[in-house]
Amino acid sequence: MAVTVKPIKLWRKEIENKPGELAQTLEPLARAGADLQIVMGYRYPGHEERAAIELHPIESKKLSSTATAAGLHDASIAALLVEGDNRPGLGHGITEALARAGINLDFLVAHVMGRRYSAVLGFDNQADLKKATPLIKKAAAAKPARKRAR
Repeated sequence: MAVTVKPIKLWRKEIENKPGELAQTLEPLARAGADLQIVMGYRYPGHEERAAIELHPIESKKLSSTATAAGLHDASIAALLVEGDNRPGLGHGITEALARAGINLDFLVAHVMGRRYSAVLGFDNQADLKKATPLIKKAAAAKPARKRAR
């Protein structure tokens, strides 16, 4: 099973939680030709009037300038983008490997399209990210557990 695990830079903006804020933030990036792979928008539990937007990738000088002008900044979040072939139990295998190693996740966002999956994992620090990378690769390459006959 092919898997890629790579560190990514998330760009972030804190906003008021009201209609149109996400569209307003994305509009200049769309005009500049950004081809975003990750867009996360969420409100803060307990502070429903506030929200955050996180994006990836913003790589060229032009897009960096556009993102900065739109109020986005490098979030300095230790994050990995993990992509590969999906199979039942994969999420459990990856999170179990991280838990056994004592690595805490700040967040996990994952989705499956067809037979492929993509996940963004956030960590407390870069040391945990580096420690997690080979564990994720190993867990993703492991053979799936066989169902027991009843």
